[in-house]
Amino acid sequence: MKCVKFQKELAGLDSPPWPGELGQRIYENVSKDAWKLWEERMKMILNEYRLMPWQKEAQDLVAKHMEDFFFGEGAALPPGYVPQQTK
Repeated sequence: MKCVKFQKELAGLDSPPWPGELGQRIYENVSKDAWKLWEERMKMILNEYRLMPWQKEAQDLVAKHMEDFFFGEGAALPPGYVPQQTK
């Protein structure tokens, strides 16, 4: 599957990671590697805004950021981007 984030063929997710149409779009266009990147970003967003993941407002905000992250302006990583190695 061609990942929208990395712009290359990568392994896809096993199932939609989010409910509804956005989850389906992510499932069809986002690789496991890109989803891992997003999970780190999501933790940062939740912490920064002091959100509780079970609250509707938090879910709406996260969904908006998620859509931007994968499909918004500048969503694709710059050519030659190398993810930071985790120890």
